[in-house]
Amino acid sequence: MNAISLTNTEYALNTLYILLSGAFVMWMAAGFAMLEAGLVRSKNTTEILTKNIVLFALACIAYLVIGYTLMYGTGGSDSFADDADFFFQSVFVATAMSIVSGAVAERMKLLAFFVFAVILSAFIYPYQGGWSWGGGFLDEAGFVDFAGSGIVHMAGAAAALAGVLLLGPRRGKYKDGKPTAIPGANMPLAALGTLILWFGWFGFNGGSQLAIHDIDNANAVARVFVNTNSAAAAGAVGALLITVLIWRKADLTMIVNGVLAGLVAITAQPLTPAPEHAAIIGFSAGLLVVISIITLDRIRIDDPVGALSVHGVVGFYGLMLVPLTDTNAAWSTQLLGAGAIFGWTFATSLAIWYLLKVTVGIRVSEEQEYLGGDISECGVEAYPEFTSSTKR
Repeated sequence: MNAISLTNTEYALNTLYILLSGAFVMWMAAGFAMLEAGLVRSKNTTEILTKNIVLFALACIAYLVIGYTLMYGTGGSDSFADDADFFFQSVFVATAMSIVSGAVAERMKLLAFFVFAVILSAFIYPYQGGWSWGGGFLDEAGFVDFAGSGIVHMAGAAAALAGVLLLGPRRGKYKDGKPTAIPGANMPLAALGTLILWFGWFGFNGGSQLAIHDIDNANAVARVFVNTNSAAAAGAVGALLITVLIWRKADLTMIVNGVLAGLVAITAQPLTPAPEHAAIIGFSAGLLVVISIITLDRIRIDDPVGALSVHGVVGFYGLMLVPLTDTNAAWSTQLLGAGAIFGWTFATSLAIWYLLKVTVGIRVSEEQEYLGGDISECGVEAYPEFTSSTKR
């Protein structure tokens, strides 16, 4: 095989790998939709599904028109097709917006949410993403975020936190200053969503290697897959252990968040740890996420699905663990990167949410919240045979 044909083969193989990885990440949209639909009340199921489908569509369009060029400029790669890179990156921005969806569930207006989705995908996310992955000042400083613990997950959580603070908690969540549990409607959906996300994460982390054409890259991808799986599994065990210690119960809602916490934590650097170290990272993230969810609940920050803890707190945790296994990273630059990403995303998101609040409004009325988003926002009930509105 001559050099030209070898180069063509490498190019084609890398392009195919990135496209398939992007398809894996796109499938995570289904995971987020199922997870959120399972963890909210049945009267908001259709609304959650509508949000997740439309946000994905809006994010892809906004990133196509404005976001990708803002983040990466007009340069290309000699290693894979430019369109493959665009596709792969566009599903990442949709993931960031999916994080917002869960945190503001059950009380946000669809219109306000969709407007924000466009702005985050076109401007807020790409601008900070360019600081690292686009060769900006964080990249030059030595900041390491392999697949997006900070750039994607913590950024999504920062945008969500800004919205949650302006929205306030769901009605009935806090009584006499104490948090009241609002159980999700469908644990099978929540479990299915988690397993879909676990599956899709192999594309999220593995695809971020951006090459598989030779032995070194193939070995790197294999290590990323093993570490991703190890962290997720250990995260589930960590969350299970702490819930049994606290409540003497195996709380499924915490276990699924433990899986996701392990995945988020390892995403910052899934290549350099040994598999046993990846498991330790995941296990500790599973412990941390349960503590974080409980803490945020006690200080009246209402997050129906635990997104702020999973993606925000654990995203930051993952970034700060990178120097333990990656000699190219330093805690000072990791802290700089985390602060820049969070500060920019939170501040700009807070400004946009506030503008939406004083113009179109961001919260549904008390009556609409009582009826649920399925009826008040979508006009289609997810479970009509089980709801009183259809009874004669």
